[in-house]
Amino acid sequence: MDSVLEITVHNQNELAGLAQPILDLYGNQKTILFDAPMGAGKTTLIKELCIALGSKDNFSSPTYSIVNEYHYPGGKIYHFDLYRLNNLSELFDLGIEEYLNSNNYCIFEWPNLVEDMINVNYKKIEIEVNGNIRYIRIIKK
Repeated sequence: MDSVLEITVHNQNELAGLAQPILDLYGNQKTILFDAPMGAGKTTLIKELCIALGSKDNFSSPTYSIVNEYHYPGGKIYHFDLYRLNNLSELFDLGIEEYLNSNNYCIFEWPNLVEDMINVNYKKIEIEVNGNIRYIRIIKK
């Protein structure tokens, strides 16, 4: 059964304060999916998650590289942007199974293609935007 926590954020600057509570919520699940429209703050929140984990790397959206790798004291963080992928074949060509089985953090933007492939419990973060307000749902799957 899914567990859901809902949060309302009144401006994008409040996203930084959510990073540690998101990491703490529902235990040590290292797979996190972000389902939100462009401009909702996905990359901003992912950067804050990486910082909360202790990473000192430079963060950017992997829109063109598809995956960025960051380091933190406990291992690696893989940040995926699957927006440009069109089918499962492209996902397999990327080596997605190795990433998912690596026991490292795997954080996905635009996760529609990969969601059915995940065979561990994960967090799904849905963000809806209405003006400057973000309605955030954190779901344990």
